[in-house]
Amino acid sequence: MSLLRAAWLVARKDLQLELRTKEISTSTGLFAVLVVTLGSLAFYTDPVSAPNVAPGVLWISILFCGILLIGRSWALERENDAVFALLISPIPRAAIYVGKTLSALALLFIVELLLVPLCLVFFQIEPRGVVAPLFALVFLGSVGFVSTATLFSAVGIRTRARDLMLSVLVFPLVAPALLASAVATRELFAGATWAEILGWMRILTAFDLLFVAFGVWVSRYLLSET
Repeated sequence: MSLLRAAWLVARKDLQLELRTKEISTSTGLFAVLVVTLGSLAFYTDPVSAPNVAPGVLWISILFCGILLIGRSWALERENDAVFALLISPIPRAAIYVGKTLSALALLFIVELLLVPLCLVFFQIEPRGVVAPLFALVFLGSVGFVSTATLFSAVGIRTRARDLMLSVLVFPLVAPALLASAVATRELFAGATWAEILGWMRILTAFDLLFVAFGVWVSRYLLSET
């Protein structure tokens, strides 16, 4: 079985499970609404300061929603040792990583479809000319973050300190991509055009390719030892 075919089967299994239970999307979506609401109430913002505050609230929300979502996704694999069914199945080990990454990205994008409009409304950001490049930045930033977090979640699936290990290992690695995403979002909210943030998008694309390629390569060895 090819890697892409096997990855699609793993991702479809996760998405079908979530479609039945709606456990991850519901809890993560409520958490996202709470973070953005508290952020908008905690900071006094006006039309001048809002574009500087909103990017930080947006990307902190995405970061913690992603950690919550990915952690819960792998927790489901730990229940009843379901992860061993994946490990003994006749599919490439890298397909498990790619499939879990695809399903986590799909679920995170669903949350972001709620999160981004809320952020624009609560911080009074004019959506005209902002929505399309903002979703492009959110997509690129999410790919690098999710691909890295999924890899280390897989590595720590059987460790007791898995949540601590996930935070300690992932946050430093994805910090450059998240910082680039936040700065590009701040410039976009301040009135930058597509052409002006294109350089940031190239940087994020390079991060994404690096993170995904590294994850596919190393997951073949790490998952075999899980």
